[in-house]
Amino acid sequence: MASVHESLYFNPMMTNGVVHANVFGIKDWVTPYKISVLALLYEMTTSKPIALQERRRLNKLILPLQQGPDLTLGQFLKTVGECFLHSITLALLKDMEYFFATLPTPFRAIDSEAYKTSVVGLFMRHMLLAYNKLSFSQVYKLYKALQQYYHSQFAQPGVSPVGIPGLAADNTDMDLTSTEDTMGERMEKDELDTTPLHESDLSRGPLSQKQAEYFLARQAYLLKNDENKALKPAALQDELNNMLKFNPDFAEAHYLSYLNSMRVQDIFISTHSLLHYFDRLILSGSEGKSNGDEGYGRSLRYAALNLAALHCRFGHYQQADLALQEAIRIAQESNDHVCLQHCLSWLYTLEQMKGSDSSVLTEDSVKMAAHFCLPYLASLGIQSLVQQGAVQGKTAHELMDAMKETDILHWKHSLSELIDISLAQTTSIWRMYGKSTMAQQQAQLLLNMSSLEQVNFGVHQNNTEAFAVILCHLAELHAEQGLYGAVSEILKHLKDQFPPHTQHAKLWMLCDLKIQFDRAMNDGKYHLAEPHVTAIAALNKTEGLYRKALVLKALNRTTEAYSILQRLQLYCEKTKYTEMIIRVMLATAELHWESSGFATALPLLLQALSLARQHHLQALASETILHLAFTQLMLGVPDQALGVLHEAMEPVLAHGAVMDKGRALLLAARCQVTIAGAQPDCQRHAALSLAAQTLGEAAAYFSMLDCKERLRDVHYLQARLHHTLGQTAERNKCAMLFRLLDQELPAPGAAVAMRL
Repeated sequence: MASVHESLYFNPMMTNGVVHANVFGIKDWVTPYKISVLALLYEMTTSKPIALQERRRLNKLILPLQQGPDLTLGQFLKTVGECFLHSITLALLKDMEYFFATLPTPFRAIDSEAYKTSVVGLFMRHMLLAYNKLSFSQVYKLYKALQQYYHSQFAQPGVSPVGIPGLAADNTDMDLTSTEDTMGERMEKDELDTTPLHESDLSRGPLSQKQAEYFLARQAYLLKNDENKALKPAALQDELNNMLKFNPDFAEAHYLSYLNSMRVQDIFISTHSLLHYFDRLILSGSEGKSNGDEGYGRSLRYAALNLAALHCRFGHYQQADLALQEAIRIAQESNDHVCLQHCLSWLYTLEQMKGSDSSVLTEDSVKMAAHFCLPYLASLGIQSLVQQGAVQGKTAHELMDAMKETDILHWKHSLSELIDISLAQTTSIWRMYGKSTMAQQQAQLLLNMSSLEQVNFGVHQNNTEAFAVILCHLAELHAEQGLYGAVSEILKHLKDQFPPHTQHAKLWMLCDLKIQFDRAMNDGKYHLAEPHVTAIAALNKTEGLYRKALVLKALNRTTEAYSILQRLQLYCEKTKYTEMIIRVMLATAELHWESSGFATALPLLLQALSLARQHHLQALASETILHLAFTQLMLGVPDQALGVLHEAMEPVLAHGAVMDKGRALLLAARCQVTIAGAQPDCQRHAALSLAAQTLGEAAAYFSMLDCKERLRDVHYLQARLHHTLGQTAERNKCAMLFRLLDQELPAPGAAVAMRL
């Protein structure tokens, strides 16, 4: 497409087909697109008054039109409307000369909206200056490019020339041209009429310095704050490649290419672009000129540091460690304490990713960051310490006190991004502790909080990891309460805001799969849950193994499930994943139930309860108590089981999931029925009536989740209970509901009496 490009674009920096290396040395030049913008500005200034709403719309477009890349005529007309370009009629070369000669007239008045010192006035003066510097041959090439710019839009069949009508007329050749030139021009015109052109081909010319800077700044801002409004990865890479074709030493374009490659997890191009960015930064001499000879060393050590961060992002810990050691060595030689602090931050982050204890390194990092007045790094270090403290079993008030200190630091220095991270981490901590109400409150606080960041390009910062984490928590919390309509809306927003190729898309993918898995398991549709296990394992190996064991247990493949749970427990003990250790212990205890090994399950459950209380995991502690109560019931001590159950009932009903509420009430009803069997006849009827009422409440909770397998158990027990009470109508109703569900569902994996 080189020939097409050269014929469509007038490029004053191109000589004999060779582009000069300093293509961005000229800040602006005249192109057919910019002549169209000048025509629009001329029309807005000289024509009859425009409606206020229309003028406001055009005023908002002026700056992007001036600073953005060149548009095709079709794109330009679609943006501004065709009614504003009737004033320019360039049938002859002298018409273009006349247009530029008369252009300054409306801009000279002091009361004009486009006075010479305004943004519009400066743009017009730059264009006039660039036009006046053109040689005669360059002016003629510009004229021919303008004709082709017009014909590419209106020479197509069925398209009426309404934008620049004079250009549709036959061209009158200049007197200075020879016969050969005339024949060549006619050949070019014939080729132009028969060659199909695409809009993408018309926008492949070089950008001026201002256009390039505006394009890069806009795309980088959108990638950081709202990736959906940025160009698609492939389209953006094409634009950057085109930009680098004209100026391979444009360092900022290489850096944006690095950011764009990170969107699609392309390790090769991202590494290549990052290295080229620092190479060009050093070659340009900008660092050396601003910082002396030290500037070159600064680029080298930050290049190594960024390379370490890149490898850490992709899980290449050995390469990241080598690059980090290199950055530390260069920073120590240069006595750069700020770079050393960044290196220390990445060092403890790398140790955490490896699964090692990095609390000592983190504490040192916080102290040194505070000493060198680096609040951002100090806050990140405290956040990391809070996260480690939560895993190690610190109490809530200790963690919240530390979070309060960081929040004061954030608001003092207006660190908006860290405020978001702090709220997301607080939400996660409350969720881990089993306080769903507090977690929802913190999540809503973040979603409804006005950002302190400056709003550019009309975009708010809402595509960070903190927002993704918060929305995933909300989706899971709503799913726990059976509000699947709200869950669908939240996940839809997540999919729109974080497309699959983005960095944080894995968060909502895993969240969505876990919710679907839980729904299938609750419905007793294990064949639907099995495919989700593979997908979950691809995103999180630990979660995948755990859920595979749950499916195998439900399918009565006890030996395989037990083997997986044992391997998983050893791995989690090695990585100190306490929450998963407790879940594995509970699942193992359920396997013992199926073989009537209730006495064997008891020590395991007591160990799980001790771990949960030690780490203040209230939700898991409550679930463990439910398992203990059920075990005691099966061991023949219903009084003790009911007493233990009452300890967990309040937190379960206050903060628990709907499934846990239903299970707790179902277990309470079983205990009440068992205890009533040993009571006198005068008290038995009241106790059984209370149990029937409790079963009704449990059925209401299971109905919210459409948990048919649990409803089948409830209706079975209700039918037997009403039969004992002599309530025939209620018994028949419950028996009918049980029969319908029993016909719909497969045979139960475990007897009703052996399942919590």
